[in-house]
Amino acid sequence: MDNLAKALGERIRAQRKICRISQDALALACSLDRSYMGRIERGEVNITVEKLYRIAGELSCDPSYLLPEVAELQPT
Repeated sequence: MDNLAKALGERIRAQRKICRISQDALALACSLDRSYMGRIERGEVNITVEKLYRIAGELSCDPSYLLPEVAELQPT
């Protein structure tokens, strides 16, 4: 299921860029280490629901918006 972590990370990165927030600023606002935020965006770690909600709150979106569609998880 590392496809899920990668797709989630890509969506977080895209929304962060739309909001014009740096990775460092987002990490600080979410009380996360900046290197950990980078690992999230690269899909190297699985995050908790609590962290998903914290990140979504800082990105002013619903947590479900950051979750990838099932079709995105299918291998191509």
